[in-house]
Amino acid sequence: MEQQAEQMLKVQAGRFEHYPELKARIEQHLQETLGQQKLVASCIDRLGGANSTIKDAAAMLLASGQVLGGVTMTDEVIKGSTASFAFENLEIATYTTLIAAAEAVGDSETECICEIIVSEEEAMAAWLRNHLHSVTQRYLQRDREVETARK
Repeated sequence: MEQQAEQMLKVQAGRFEHYPELKARIEQHLQETLGQQKLVASCIDRLGGANSTIKDAAAMLLASGQVLGGVTMTDEVIKGSTASFAFENLEIATYTTLIAAAEAVGDSETECICEIIVSEEEAMAAWLRNHLHSVTQRYLQRDREVETARK
């Protein structure tokens, strides 16, 4: 999941140059995501687990498809922002479930790590929710300017 997030965030950060505030927040969250990957990997290693190559490949394929699909849309920033908001909420739900599982088996270290990650995901989701309006307004303004320039 964090690898999928990394891929989406990297592409968005590279493409949203007309939305500097959004781009900056995406770049910040990309750094958080890279840290989250390390935290999750430490839990998996500590517990003697391994990543599923098939699941990792499927997640990367899904992320690539989402990225490629967004690039072809004229309203990419809107679709990307709403998809990111939905994805953040998926991550929140997933880590909340992992917190409950870690608590049930007495794994306080994983529980603590997941709580840290949930906080970062909640902050990003809140930021997106609070900025979807202004991003949409900015997109519509830019779209009108381009349309006016064509006439």
